[in-house]
Amino acid sequence: MADASRIAVHVDGRDLELSNLDKVLYPATGFTKGEVIHYYTQIADTIIPHLADRPLTRIRYPNGVGRQGFFEKNAPAGMPSWVRHETLPVPGSTMHRDTIEFVVVDGLACLVWLANLAALELHVPQWKVGSVGPDLLVVDLDPGAPAGLDQCAEVAVLLRERLAADGIDALPKTSGKKGMQLMAPISGTQSSDVVSAYAKRVAEDLERKHPKLILSRMAKALRPGKVFIDWSQNAAAKTTVAPYSLRAEPAPTVSTPFTWDEVESGAVTPFVSDDVLARIDAYGDLFAPLLETGPAVPEK
Repeated sequence: MADASRIAVHVDGRDLELSNLDKVLYPATGFTKGEVIHYYTQIADTIIPHLADRPLTRIRYPNGVGRQGFFEKNAPAGMPSWVRHETLPVPGSTMHRDTIEFVVVDGLACLVWLANLAALELHVPQWKVGSVGPDLLVVDLDPGAPAGLDQCAEVAVLLRERLAADGIDALPKTSGKKGMQLMAPISGTQSSDVVSAYAKRVAEDLERKHPKLILSRMAKALRPGKVFIDWSQNAAAKTTVAPYSLRAEPAPTVSTPFTWDEVESGAVTPFVSDDVLARIDAYGDLFAPLLETGPAVPEK
């Protein structure tokens, strides 16, 4: 007798079996695994270029966001033979492993396969497979209560201006949780250490100029009411949630790109999956400039 909870589908030339589509993964809103798969299918043309050629870390929630999820870097057991995977060194591994076999998303079928595994969050490094160094610069803006997205937006504008003075054009997005991130295309010709050192200098410079608002040090005791500029995200071992990825919040929020006009007006609010699909219809991919090569960062 056929298992009614499993459905065979043909996606982009590949055969897949989807399961438990009615399973609720976001209990607070009733958002199901089928809706997760639908979202990633609808956003695929926009998100895949931002995942392409980057080793993927997933955060999976097979029992929904109300239960414990788990990070997954290794390619999982039972992976279809057609899924692209790359064996790569893992700098700074906490598990003392020299290499990991990573999944690399190269098309819709792979994205649907991952969504069916309840891989809600998709995280990637700032570098690509085979690259010399990072082709993206990223800074994470982490507000310490009572600071929130309003203060993050204020810091984002200051940070944009500081980076622009060095010829670097940054773009803003929400993290999909409490903060924001700025990302900028860079040359890909410098090491992660060089890029990270530059981001640290920028954060420290802004802290000196705006000490009541900005923090460049990681000490949590200093966080309340300020925005921590986390420059360390540029380390080779770090990953950042991809633009347009779902997050494991009570509602299916998304790491959402914004226009600078929205940030300057203070109109930065959390968006969920349906909102983001509507924004794609209205704006297209606001992060498309990240797919082009940018400048080298200044070296001290």
